[in-house]
Amino acid sequence: MAESFKGGVHPCDRKDVTASLPIVDAPPPARAAILLSQHLGAPCRPAVAVGDRVRTGQRIGAPHGFISAPVHASITGVVVAIEDRPSPVTGARTPAVVIERDAAEDAWAEGADVEQDVSALTPEIIRERVLDAGIVGLGGATFPTHVKLSPPPEKPIDTAILNGAECEPWLNCDNRLMIEEAAGVLDGFRYMMRALNCPRGIVAMESNKPEAARAMREALGGDDRITVALLPVKYPQGAEHQLIKALLGREVPWRGGLPMAVGVVVQNVATAYATWEAVRFRRPITRRVITVAGDGVERPGNYRVRLGTPVSELLALCGLRPEARRLVLGGPMMGIAQRTSEVSVIKGTSGVLALTAAPEAAYGPCIRCGRCVRACPYGLTPAEISRAVEKLNMDAAVEWNVLECKECGCCTYVCPARRPIVQQVKLAKAEVARRKARAK
Repeated sequence: MAESFKGGVHPCDRKDVTASLPIVDAPPPARAAILLSQHLGAPCRPAVAVGDRVRTGQRIGAPHGFISAPVHASITGVVVAIEDRPSPVTGARTPAVVIERDAAEDAWAEGADVEQDVSALTPEIIRERVLDAGIVGLGGATFPTHVKLSPPPEKPIDTAILNGAECEPWLNCDNRLMIEEAAGVLDGFRYMMRALNCPRGIVAMESNKPEAARAMREALGGDDRITVALLPVKYPQGAEHQLIKALLGREVPWRGGLPMAVGVVVQNVATAYATWEAVRFRRPITRRVITVAGDGVERPGNYRVRLGTPVSELLALCGLRPEARRLVLGGPMMGIAQRTSEVSVIKGTSGVLALTAAPEAAYGPCIRCGRCVRACPYGLTPAEISRAVEKLNMDAAVEWNVLECKECGCCTYVCPARRPIVQQVKLAKAEVARRKARAK
């Protein structure tokens, strides 16, 4: 079993701040703004109207197309608006269902939160319940999980990997789930393996999570189909391609290659736990565990948060310090800086970081030191991509394989000139997408 991959960096992980703090239920919001697009693929269409009374777990957004996933009410109350709200992913205004909470009631919708018989589950039933629950990749990718559990027959899966690496600094939501909910996480992973007809599973995490490793091994009991693997602490150890390389020595092909091309499916820990809740209890995803941290908050912690909760309420709960200057959703390496704290928690929100250091406004010219090339885990040449985008030469950027970049941020992290390479990559990808759309 291999233990590493080419490239990568070692940022200060700051895990100690929240690693020992148990998961706490955050109060439900007075108003939840639930975006209708919380996943890759086609956005949902509203399944309710203004004035409708809804219950927790009721479907309020219907999927449109195979690569899509429904969304559900996270609180019980009345729909007071269907309007555009800012997306924490793109910054663009996106349709959302706004629900005003009934403080006297928090009842599940009919048919939700009902224990199911799981003695004779078929792959089809598992995928159906996962789809009905609106589960997507909760590590941040937000790809609909029922699609990931439906590989074509010509691509059999021999290994499923449960990704508990959580290599982003500050974040501990997956770590705490493995410690506190190991049995549910593993049962969800087993349901995934059954849906894939997969004979082998690997629970992968970095070696800085000994308590989680112990909890998962104890919960496994005598199940010899699944092993727990500890990997060196190295960013981005949790990226799919790097995880597969480290564990199995297999190379996922370039040009849009997926893990299934090498017989592997990778699923996130929180996604597995949500799958357990969906298959065992028919609970749709209405909340998720989030780490709230950073040197700009007084009371960091791990919170179970209702979807649609305004980030401003989480910051108020944790005590926002006056010197806080920057708000990031996700981790500091791949997370997205926000213009406002009025954005809402969505399925892919794994962390809320309030930081006191303001971003660098100025950057210098590339000095051709080669540090970004050595750090890139995908074997790219970020310096050439950066220079091409700076000259608005998108054709050259494509020739330098900008579309293969996964935006992990290693290049930006090591650049002595503080060049915004990841932002330039995003700009190039957006421009290439616009050109393709115009060409159709």
